[in-house]
Amino acid sequence: MHRENNTVKNIAILGSTGSIGTQALQVIDKNPNLFRAYVLTAQSSSTQLIEQAIRYLPAYVIITDADKYPIVKTALAHLPIKVMAGHSAITEVVTHPEIDTVLTALVGFAGLEPTIAAIKAGKTIALANKETLVVAGELITGLAKQHKVNILPVDSEHSAIFQCLAGEENNPIEKLILTASGGPFRGKNLQFLADVTRAQALNHPNWVMGAKITIDSASLMNKGLEVIEAKWLFDVSFEQIDVVVHPQSIIHSMVQFEDGSIKAQMGLPDMRLPIQYALAHPQRVKNNFKRFDFMDYPNLSFEKPDLDTFRNLALAYEALNQGGNMPCIINAANEVAVAGFLADRLGFLTMTTIIETCMQKMSFIKKPQLDDYLNTDKETRILAQNLIKQMPLAAITI
Repeated sequence: MHRENNTVKNIAILGSTGSIGTQALQVIDKNPNLFRAYVLTAQSSSTQLIEQAIRYLPAYVIITDADKYPIVKTALAHLPIKVMAGHSAITEVVTHPEIDTVLTALVGFAGLEPTIAAIKAGKTIALANKETLVVAGELITGLAKQHKVNILPVDSEHSAIFQCLAGEENNPIEKLILTASGGPFRGKNLQFLADVTRAQALNHPNWVMGAKITIDSASLMNKGLEVIEAKWLFDVSFEQIDVVVHPQSIIHSMVQFEDGSIKAQMGLPDMRLPIQYALAHPQRVKNNFKRFDFMDYPNLSFEKPDLDTFRNLALAYEALNQGGNMPCIINAANEVAVAGFLADRLGFLTMTTIIETCMQKMSFIKKPQLDDYLNTDKETRILAQNLIKQMPLAAITI
């Protein structure tokens, strides 16, 4: 597909085989006159990546697991697609002059360096990788201003806030209100959480997401990371960000202005909508997604989050308040802890213990640079992995 009058946007989808990536391809499917999948990347899902490449014929395909490169290369040899391998290939390709928008849907810290490279190349960023702003929000937002690059949020909560702020540029924000579903364990106590299984934690009541973000949602760490992300996206203090539990997930987030008025963005829980909004911005594109009907939801309810039971959210607020490299520490420790839980190496509540211990033991840097973030991430992961190895069997739930 070639551009017609520059109306087709070339999209680089970093993480095309994940939940966000596959839904982004569904949006592209429905709007071939607006979008082209120009780059597709995957960590190790070679079979799915090959299927996507054959269907969408991108200019570039990248498999970061180098061991899978021969499989992908051979399968696509008959097509006009350049196949590359390794994480560094992503950082290289996102600077390609034909790319308009980079959708960063990589999981965790892996999204940081490709996002920096894309910003420096002047690409619009559709940000689904919240960890990039959690880890290095000051650095990323500074680079975006320097290079006059738009960062368009894809997370449903931040997309909601972004939409609520449209046309309100000169009206100061009094408060951002992020909504949380409460996850599968809303209302449960510590005794219950001590024995939950991986299968229980992966059973989210409202959203279909990848394993890591689903566990984060169950522990409320996802909401904590979103609080940190919101601080950088919307240039507010942590005192201006509230979290409210809203089990129905119909109101995706709200903005309160200094006159006390509150604007909310509502809709059924469907990630395709914020993805489409980011890719098409500033246009709103017609679609056939299922519509919200008030009669289906006659009662919308709201609760305070339980910070004593779900301490990860409190730890995230603490990390944001401290600043420096502390959010980087909490992110790295959480990624290792979640991987440990998913591998049945530690219990649900022990993830919080790992995170808090890393926050206490890691060296604090008030004004980190990029190398500091990279070193902090590496060292925190080593510490967290060692802590997991030292965990008594009683801390492990299988």
